[in-house]
Amino acid sequence: MEVKPVRIGNVSCGRGLSLLWILGPCVIESHDLTLWIADRLAELAQRYRLAVVFKASFDKANRSSGKSFRGPGLKEGLKTLAAVKQKTGLPVTTDVHEVHQIAPVAEVCDLVQVPAFLARQTDLIEAAGRSGAAVNVKKGQFMAPWDMRHVVAKMAEVGNKRLLLTERGTTFGYGQLVNDMRSIPWMQDLGCPVIFDATHSVQMPGSGGGPSATGGSPSAQSTALQPQAKVAGPLSSSGGDRRMIPFLARAAVAAGCDGLFLETHPRPEEALSDGPNMVVLDQLPGLIETCLRLRQALEASDPLPS
Repeated sequence: MEVKPVRIGNVSCGRGLSLLWILGPCVIESHDLTLWIADRLAELAQRYRLAVVFKASFDKANRSSGKSFRGPGLKEGLKTLAAVKQKTGLPVTTDVHEVHQIAPVAEVCDLVQVPAFLARQTDLIEAAGRSGAAVNVKKGQFMAPWDMRHVVAKMAEVGNKRLLLTERGTTFGYGQLVNDMRSIPWMQDLGCPVIFDATHSVQMPGSGGGPSATGGSPSAQSTALQPQAKVAGPLSSSGGDRRMIPFLARAAVAAGCDGLFLETHPRPEEALSDGPNMVVLDQLPGLIETCLRLRQALEASDPLPS
């Protein structure tokens, strides 16, 4: 099936177009820090002529612990995203978790994001589709790539064809995600541009806890399979291994993804959410340059069969 371009504010994503970059911190930690990061990303967009959408969450509703930082909330978060849009000119996106959030989010954001855990929530997806904004639905960690056809159908039923699909890893045992790069062309076969989320793909869900957190002995998995896992905060958060981000991002570009999703922070070790999974902001230019060279090499070669 032909992959039709999707317009998002002043940028577009799709087959034959330049890579889309969805970039920003995991969560709005403060208004000033978010605007500062957005300014740096706008500079990168100008320097490398990138199609950039700025991303930050107003509420991390699926934190491992109820005591973890969640963000400023809907009202204040949208004020910050509106300021980012006005100051930098970048299109903006954020994730929604409940139907009532969609209308106010769509008034500010050019792209509405449905989280992976909610990829099968029909009411949420259809409401996002009716908003009039472009929509990005992340493939659930528990879903096969071809199961995203149901998301495509739900969006079509409400008349919205401005849909991106995002690959962000598949659950593999306890506290591990793996990536099957075949999911990129498989989901493109559904007629949608496909984004690869290289930062959440290195997440180790719940690896800050496990049996040892409840008084049992440490699991063999956390001691043998996760020697490099970085734990954010107390034993109530997900860990991750940001060293793997460049490997996965390069592989996804080589596999023909239409865009990359990368969360970034100037000091990830101090971040209030998902620090172990974020790219250090100062290291982002090097990764961008590598991915652009790979993309250029692909464009110079014979086209892949569709």
